[in-house]
Amino acid sequence: MATAGKVIKCRAAVIWEAGQMPSLEEVEVAPPRTHEVRVKIVATGICGTDNHVRAGFFPDIDYPVIAGHEAAGIVESVGPEVTICESQNLMPDKTSRFTCKGKQVYHFLWTSTFSEYTVMPEASIAKIDNAAPLEKVCLFGCGFSTGYGAAINTAKVEPGSTCAIFGLGGVGLSVIMGCKTAGASRIIGIDINKEKFAKAKELGATECISPNDFNKPIEKVLVEMTGLGVDYSFEVIGRIDTEIAALASSRLGSGTCVLVGAPPSGSELTFDPKLVLTGRKLIGSFLGGWKLKEALPKLVSDYLNKKCNPDALISHTLPFEKIAEGFELLHTGKSIRCVLLF
Repeated sequence: MATAGKVIKCRAAVIWEAGQMPSLEEVEVAPPRTHEVRVKIVATGICGTDNHVRAGFFPDIDYPVIAGHEAAGIVESVGPEVTICESQNLMPDKTSRFTCKGKQVYHFLWTSTFSEYTVMPEASIAKIDNAAPLEKVCLFGCGFSTGYGAAINTAKVEPGSTCAIFGLGGVGLSVIMGCKTAGASRIIGIDINKEKFAKAKELGATECISPNDFNKPIEKVLVEMTGLGVDYSFEVIGRIDTEIAALASSRLGSGTCVLVGAPPSGSELTFDPKLVLTGRKLIGSFLGGWKLKEALPKLVSDYLNKKCNPDALISHTLPFEKIAEGFELLHTGKSIRCVLLF
């Protein structure tokens, strides 16, 4: 292509300091180096993790930074030898491909999809079917795959089982879809925002409850509802108190609690050891247990064959220049997933 090997100037959303909203800027994107790919982003979702970066939730993130990691696009050019989670603030060679106003801008997770063009290591991208609508399948980059896989791969939910999902955002709703696909007979959604209940039930929840409606701990409510607790519980918020509640709500003797949400850096989880000595299992799930580079083409194929439907998670579609509005919708709980289009 005409731009191959050249610096590209394009729009990007730069977070200059922790706590600030992304600022639309013109950035310079350097050509890809060995084992790197430069991609023209077509669509990108705003994930809760991106909001954590904006808010300064992760102390090991350097600023200014371009966030974004849930996207689909088209390869613009490749560096040499391309054959197509630690903090990934720089490329593997410890340098950045972004500059803005003469200042180095850091990468995020080796993706930085809040930019019209971005450079990634080839390990961070996967080739998918050309028929896939990029404005829909971008959610496979994180949100849908993470939640759906937590149920299918990590927990291995069994037919006829009972499940409880703490947190009904985009990832939590994807857990619900995974539990339904696996054949769970009872799927209980839990959130303090009751406006999320209708969508949760549409996607497979058999009932929804709010902790604010009870004068007792939510784990006790769930145990009373199910007898000895649920077979599988999923914490998809990232709070220490709800992680413990999710563990305590899992079935005595055989329950499995899956941690999906990311708590603040430096958090420590402490609980009564009897919670696990009595047979409960506590496990973590990262990206839904998928090897995404290998799994993404198959997941997209399943989507095209109508075996899964992440479209239901997209509540808002906005042009990229309205990224601040997208963040505000997420922060106020008014969106499930907002997709930005370039």
